[in-house]
Amino acid sequence: MRTHGNEREFASRPEGSGELRGTRMPDPLQPKASPNDKPIPGTVGVLRIFGVPIRLHFTFLLLLVFLIFIGIGGKQSGLATAIYIIALFGSVLVHEVCHALVARLYGLRTSEIVMFPIGGVSRLEGQPKPRQELPIALAGPASNLVIGLVLLATQHDLLPLATLSVPTDANLIQRIAAGNLLLGLFNLLPAYPMDGGRILRSLIALRKPEEEATQIAASAGQFFAVAMGLFGLLSGNFLLMFVALFVYLGAQQEGAAARGRSLTSGFPARAAMITDFRTLSHGNTIREAGDLLLSTSQQDFPVMHGDEVIGLLSRSALMRAMLREGPESYVAAAMDRNFLRVPPDTDLAVVLPQVLSAGHAALVMDGERLLGLLTAENLYEFMLLRQVSLAQARTTHRE
Repeated sequence: MRTHGNEREFASRPEGSGELRGTRMPDPLQPKASPNDKPIPGTVGVLRIFGVPIRLHFTFLLLLVFLIFIGIGGKQSGLATAIYIIALFGSVLVHEVCHALVARLYGLRTSEIVMFPIGGVSRLEGQPKPRQELPIALAGPASNLVIGLVLLATQHDLLPLATLSVPTDANLIQRIAAGNLLLGLFNLLPAYPMDGGRILRSLIALRKPEEEATQIAASAGQFFAVAMGLFGLLSGNFLLMFVALFVYLGAQQEGAAARGRSLTSGFPARAAMITDFRTLSHGNTIREAGDLLLSTSQQDFPVMHGDEVIGLLSRSALMRAMLREGPESYVAAAMDRNFLRVPPDTDLAVVLPQVLSAGHAALVMDGERLLGLLTAENLYEFMLLRQVSLAQARTTHRE
């Protein structure tokens, strides 16, 4: 094992340990697979549409159970119930696919679409510009409004809205139309991170900095979420309260992300990287890696083969290997070969969400040369120091 920053050896193999028997040394020069987009935890891949993976979150089953519950009994047949559920699922899917297709027109790739109980989420690779985000955000609700209006146009006699609360085979088409209209109009509410909130942010960002626009839209989203929650509580609509909770948490998360971007934008990755760190050799054992974990504050360790970085051993991977393979197994078998690497001049605002989503450190590398580590903890400390520095600068300016 090696240390960087003070160049001293750490925890060599115990004397008399001899050759490890019954453990096969993995090939450290095994070709590296290219890093893949990591799906949201708890999702299951189902199909691809226009090359975009469509995944179902396990909580999506709650929506299916709810729809089946409200559709069973009464005057609606089992076939009509199935059609209604499939139609609503398809409407939400069309909504998200339209987001992805419009984003593709601007060169933005969609890594995946995830279906949640309260709707779908299209994960774009990169942040669209304000003029791009406006049509991207509008595309989803517009698709649902068009579907709803087209379905209503096929009906000769429109039933009163009160009758749609009782599912029947006769009002199936109008209920699907009403569901699409409700979906489209609800998403247009200026409650960030819903589509309406993104539209609001894109319009504000035409005149104000993007981070400030996001903060305003996120505050509006939290306000609408509280209003929705109170209305749901007073009316006994627990589904609306459930949606309001997700909107509030989403707005809070987006607001925090905007603050992070404002504090890190314009700084290179090398400005916040850890330069005093330890590395492991591919020939070290999990026991030795555990000793290093205990004796340092470091949680992620680059794995070296000579001067070449061949992988990253995170604390969670170390624990899994300790449980499954035992302490005498090699780190080369447990390390992640598809680790996150960033050039030293990459903007920290770009690196920040990557590190947070990866769940482990990013390796700052100049070509194949390892320069340092970027961890979530270190990035938070960098942002804290930036906040203190900015506050001090404002105080000095007033004086």
